[in-house]
Amino acid sequence: MATYKKRGYKPKNKQEEQQVENMDSTTAEVFNTLDETASKSEQWIEKNSKVLFGALVAIVVIFLAFLGYNKYIVEPNELDASNELAFPRKYFDEAATAGSGIDSLLTLGLEGADGKYGFLDIADSYSGTDAGNMANYYAGVSYLQMKQYDKAIEFLSKFDSDDEMLGPVALGAIGDAFSDIEQEEEALEYYEKAANKKTNDFTTPLFLYKAGQTAMNLKEYSKAEDLFSKIKESYPKSDQGRDVEKFINAAKYAQ
Repeated sequence: MATYKKRGYKPKNKQEEQQVENMDSTTAEVFNTLDETASKSEQWIEKNSKVLFGALVAIVVIFLAFLGYNKYIVEPNELDASNELAFPRKYFDEAATAGSGIDSLLTLGLEGADGKYGFLDIADSYSGTDAGNMANYYAGVSYLQMKQYDKAIEFLSKFDSDDEMLGPVALGAIGDAFSDIEQEEEALEYYEKAANKKTNDFTTPLFLYKAGQTAMNLKEYSKAEDLFSKIKESYPKSDQGRDVEKFINAAKYAQ
């Protein structure tokens, strides 16, 4: 058993004297090891000081370059794209309320006019910006209204948003496009994606309903019943929830 070495302590016998000597030897070895380790660390730092300094400078340069890129390139580009988007938006909004000539208005919005960019130009020239992303959405919806379904799907698929409304509506619009070209399985997939994208009292029951109707068309009656039942359970006061009981019963009887 080790013996605690008090100040002025004298070993009582040879055994204790040996223990004290062993403790002194072990302590000396520990301090020698620490000294050697510290010395090696200092030597390594001194030897690699240029490399370490260069790495630090590189990190600082990269950080400053990132800040500069955002301030002098990304932010001005975002502003330019946002300003460009105002022109085709005017025609898109007019088409929403026009009684006739909708396609011509939508075409102006898509292609631009009078030297101004349309949605297609903005989506291409300002890809990576928020406005460029929105241009894909407007282009997709425009093509959907013009019944050019392949192009509608193409541009809406490029659009990405976590917005409470726009995210689900874009996915639902892809579902509408597939439905209109009678690709019901793809339509069902996108209606379900739209229903699950964001939970709210408007888009969720709307796309659950569309998914349920599509499942009925596909004769997936059990799935249709589940989709309609979700509306009854969670959104009974929605427009779709008012008469949903009859759709649930129709799905049950069809099985």
